[in-house]
Amino acid sequence: MNPATALATVLIDELVRCGLTDVVIAPGSRSAPLALAVHAESRLRLHVRVDERSASFLALGLAKRTGRPAAVICSSGTAAANFHPAVIEAGESGVPLLVLTADRPPELRGTGANQTIDQLKLYGTATRWFAEVGVPEDRPGQVAYWRSLAGRAYQRALGPGDPGPVHLNLPFREPLLPDGDDSWCEPLDGGANGPWARLRVAPPPVALHLPPTRRGVLVVGDGAPNVRRYVAAAGMAGWPVLSEPQGGGRYGDHAVSTYHFLLGLPEFAAAHAPDVVVTLGRPGLSRPLLSWLRRAPEHIVVAPDLNRWPDPTRSATQVAEAVEIPVAAGDDDWLHAWRRADQAARAALDEVLDSSGLSEPRLARDLVDALPNGALLFCGSSMPIRDLDQAMRPRRGIRLMASRGASGIDGLVSTAMGAALGHQGPSYGLIGDLSFLHDQNGLVLGPREPRPDLCLVVVNNDGGGIFSLLPQAAVRDPFERVFGTPHGVDLGYVTAATRTPHTLVQDVSELPKALRGEGLRVVEVRTDREANALVHERMKDAAQEAVRAALA
Repeated sequence: MNPATALATVLIDELVRCGLTDVVIAPGSRSAPLALAVHAESRLRLHVRVDERSASFLALGLAKRTGRPAAVICSSGTAAANFHPAVIEAGESGVPLLVLTADRPPELRGTGANQTIDQLKLYGTATRWFAEVGVPEDRPGQVAYWRSLAGRAYQRALGPGDPGPVHLNLPFREPLLPDGDDSWCEPLDGGANGPWARLRVAPPPVALHLPPTRRGVLVVGDGAPNVRRYVAAAGMAGWPVLSEPQGGGRYGDHAVSTYHFLLGLPEFAAAHAPDVVVTLGRPGLSRPLLSWLRRAPEHIVVAPDLNRWPDPTRSATQVAEAVEIPVAAGDDDWLHAWRRADQAARAALDEVLDSSGLSEPRLARDLVDALPNGALLFCGSSMPIRDLDQAMRPRRGIRLMASRGASGIDGLVSTAMGAALGHQGPSYGLIGDLSFLHDQNGLVLGPREPRPDLCLVVVNNDGGGIFSLLPQAAVRDPFERVFGTPHGVDLGYVTAATRTPHTLVQDVSELPKALRGEGLRVVEVRTDREANALVHERMKDAAQEAVRAALA
């Protein structure tokens, strides 16, 4: 057996023994040993994509939804460079990703050899761990090295406490294809008793016990750990829960879904200063919320890994691996005040949205309301997730995800597909037109590839809608060209190129019917950027006027 085939066979086998179930491959020559080893492994689900960027984001979505490492494989050269955006997102959002890049052997580096670049630590600090595997050789000791390395890579990606991307760079000398000879200098198998090395997880940390108080607030941001436990504890303590949509805590009687507008009202924010705020995950959608956090007298951040904790406001007074929120005696005036204001703001918001026609925030609200229990909703990073944050009503029964690590608009079609392939049930996506066009290659699926049950709802406002809500909108002369960026693309023709079913929704009443179906499909909703900015202004004015009246 040639060394390249031996290494690939052993490495893939050990990763499967550790728990790997999904591998995404972008085709190439130098990665042939890995591709053939994956194809021959019946325990794996294989996904093939012709675009490396799409492949890496597909793996990201799979790992993000399942919580288990997914692997992505490519050839050498710029193929590996195209993985970089997905590796960054995985690093920032704590997604366990295994990045296996094939490479030329050391003697070809720096010589001008074809498809040869410097791939050592190619992704810099975005990875949790990097290893240059070394050119495989037919000598004793290699199998133990390869299996031990695979186990360490899998477990380091998984965490626990600090999951993220791991990069293995694998230089192969030719021959790259199996030679028909199965002989090797030592046994290639890893034994019958599970992984080569087992990880023993430490016991749960001792929780930080808080003094009892009724004037507390639980904030839930992206990537929050143990959400249900903390939401239940906050409920027992009489605390309001301010949860971003993808945080997973926007449900139940204590959920305050209009916090963006409440905290944007100075008199409400000043009158509702808490004794303590406990933050799970990383909040980052609402500027009023972040400003309010800066003024909290006690701000406790829960971080399962104390080497990395989210504190974008630099307001954390304590950081703990776990927190115990005690039941506190006393009346419910604090919680009732939040709920009265929330109900007033919610009624005002819904009145504005119900009269706004097919507006973007109404689409976000009505889409969530229309989804069946057990559904997954993957949301785009720019305006869609903010529209959900400001318009979504509390509800149970759905899983909401977004790529909020680096908050880019790249790779979202592929990430949504990966998440859908990892989800047991119907899946939906809500993304903008620029995000859709940025990753339209994500729709390219070969006839033998696993196909997701995914309905992508694309908000088409012919450009970058978020800029109409930012200070750049005041720079009228260059705004439309350099910020608005109209594209004039007919999305129906884009979907037709890949034979993806396409439906154009022109009235909000058409949405429930358009969402029906199975398999991969696109629902396009056309909106107007300037009209959308006006709706957002009306939402803010109506909500805050209603809260002022409630406070009076």
